[in-house]
Amino acid sequence: MTTLSKTQSSFYRRLYVAHLVAAGTDSVPAIIAATGMPRRTAQDTLSALAELDIHCEFEPVPGERHNIGHYVIRDWGPIDPDWVARHAERLREALGYPPA
Repeated sequence: MTTLSKTQSSFYRRLYVAHLVAAGTDSVPAIIAATGMPRRTAQDTLSALAELDIHCEFEPVPGERHNIGHYVIRDWGPIDPDWVARHAERLREALGYPPA
């Protein structure tokens, strides 16, 4: 396996996190559990989806405190979500994340 450049790993991480959110792994704790990434990296990656024109929003649970809720992909922008879903396993492996 070849080593990813910082640009590749950042891009793959964003695509994979967007895929996780779309597939129902849609909270920071769930993303951390699925990938093993630090909390700050998970939060930063969710925020950075906008740089790819992926519109991701946090939906709080009404009446709950402490930012209880989940993320939702509203628009994938120029990214093809079907391509990402078909290649999610390859992205996961390239990033070194554990199997689902």
